[in-house]
Amino acid sequence: MKSLAYIHIILLICCNAFANKIHAQSALPTGKIIETVVCQADATQSYAVYMPVTGNNNALPVVYFFDSHGSGALPLTKYKALADEYGFILVGSNNSKNGNDWATAGNIWQRLFADTQKRLKINGNRIYTCGFSGGAKVAGYVALKYGGIKGVIANGAGLPDGVAAGDFNFSFTALAGEGDMNMAGLVTFTGSLDNTRTRHRTIIFEGKHEWAPAAIMQLAFAGLQFDAMLQGTLAKNDAFIANYIADSKKRIDGLYTAGRYIKAEQDCKLSVAVLTGLSGETAWFNNKAASIAANKLYQKQQQEQQALLVKEQSMQEGYQQQFEQGGMDYWQKTISGLQAAAAAKTEEGMMNQRLLAWLSLAFYSISNQLITGNQNDAARHFVDLYKLADATNSEAWYFSAILYARQRQPKTAENELLKATAYGFNDKARMRQQPEFKAVPLNFAAIESKMGGH
Repeated sequence: MKSLAYIHIILLICCNAFANKIHAQSALPTGKIIETVVCQADATQSYAVYMPVTGNNNALPVVYFFDSHGSGALPLTKYKALADEYGFILVGSNNSKNGNDWATAGNIWQRLFADTQKRLKINGNRIYTCGFSGGAKVAGYVALKYGGIKGVIANGAGLPDGVAAGDFNFSFTALAGEGDMNMAGLVTFTGSLDNTRTRHRTIIFEGKHEWAPAAIMQLAFAGLQFDAMLQGTLAKNDAFIANYIADSKKRIDGLYTAGRYIKAEQDCKLSVAVLTGLSGETAWFNNKAASIAANKLYQKQQQEQQALLVKEQSMQEGYQQQFEQGGMDYWQKTISGLQAAAAAKTEEGMMNQRLLAWLSLAFYSISNQLITGNQNDAARHFVDLYKLADATNSEAWYFSAILYARQRQPKTAENELLKATAYGFNDKARMRQQPEFKAVPLNFAAIESKMGGH
């Protein structure tokens, strides 16, 4: 009996150890995020998956997520309640991340898609992609190149660079925070889709360059439901439509009463975009939008917003000139001023958030280029600026660790990596394969003990 009890304990330990790592023929539990499902055809690739609590007895819609840092479980954690509400399977790639070329992105998608098709019961008429930042471009790339995608949700970035508006075979939903440096570009791109047959909508939320809050993503998921109803792949649900209309009217009236006329008009346009072809209530939203646009206070807000966008562009051009000329004193004063101004809950505060995010991206790009080119002294300057502008960005600290490792300062490099992990860095394979970290004595086990992830 003692032997049987001992074996039972060992089995329990083993089961717990592998609870979050599923291999070839394992079943996928419902209502639980599995962080690592290893692709059968390529053990170097994996993904996170969330099966809604209702199970997978029938073929279900699926949303494939692409996080900019390769954290497949991150968006699933944020949106699993929506998966339960709408009956969607959520899948998040652990390999897709910023820095991959398009050939690599294509290979990741093909492995991911093939593996999930074998394991899961998926409704082939309801396959969607969703990504954040660089991952948004991957979501669009997959839909453009491989087909079969019915909707793309682009959070914090648009389609791949150079792709013009056209009559796409998928709907396009743009999400951006008011403090997102890509907000203006996304709004411009979705506006250009007005002259196409592509179903599209724009959702602007209070936030920065980040995954949208669940309440905002819910609007995007609802849009996918409306698309499916219009296409006949989902039965028309009059109660669902009526509830959406009632909630939208209430939200718009609240925004109007609060004097947020631009946001109220945006919400009117969103409702028209998703309800067209499904409800005659689009007339109410069109009329409301026209009434708001005729309001002099709305027109004043529009003029002020346009003036801020012009100012923002001018400030970006000024900062570009300082990339070569500006010293640390200039940047410390400039960034400190932007950070203080960004705290204001105003349109100008949002502009300053966008400028900080723009500087962060610029410093990342320049630092990455200089590090790749082994221009270490110049790289140190821009990495320090990167940390100054975006202190909670793990990549800034990772870059810093690389430079300290090149200087043969392992303890400092290790401290910088620990800061990177504190801000979300969890790519163990990348860290262990980094040439600079192989060349100095680092305590990988101690650093990895602070990480989460796959």
